[in-house]
Amino acid sequence: MAEYQLYLIRHGVAEDRGDAWPDDAKRPLTSNGANRLRKSARGLARLGVSLDVVLTSPFVRTRQTSDIVASAFESRPPVVVVEALAPGGTFSSLVSEIEKQSRRPSMALVGHEPGIGEIAAQLAGLRHGLEFKKGAVCRIDLESLSPPGRGRLQWFLTPRIMRALRR
Repeated sequence: MAEYQLYLIRHGVAEDRGDAWPDDAKRPLTSNGANRLRKSARGLARLGVSLDVVLTSPFVRTRQTSDIVASAFESRPPVVVVEALAPGGTFSSLVSEIEKQSRRPSMALVGHEPGIGEIAAQLAGLRHGLEFKKGAVCRIDLESLSPPGRGRLQWFLTPRIMRALRR
């Protein structure tokens, strides 16, 4: 069995950039984006996923996504803000954050594109980043974080499939 089960999630649909949200870090999810995410998160729970912790970028939209994901599970996993998941974060600092959670081997990582897709590629040893639609989820299993690139991509689901699973 894998030592880590990582569920990489891109945040849901957020408000558009522009005059209303000059600080990108403060852009929230739209109400429709939050509703769609609730359905997707229920789909994740229906798949039999269990989460020990949710690591999230400090941006508002990712924190909201993380709270929605955590609330879909009876265990209500804790949400931990991790700077390494913010745009511009480094893979090595993310690995350090994951290692800090080593007693919680089943974890969600909630981030942004293109970073989350690049993280998935580095974990699974792929040449190119995966393209995550807003609310998409992939699972990568790892026996160890070192060396990187030894993970196994178990599945990669679009938001539409995730919402369909909730039924």
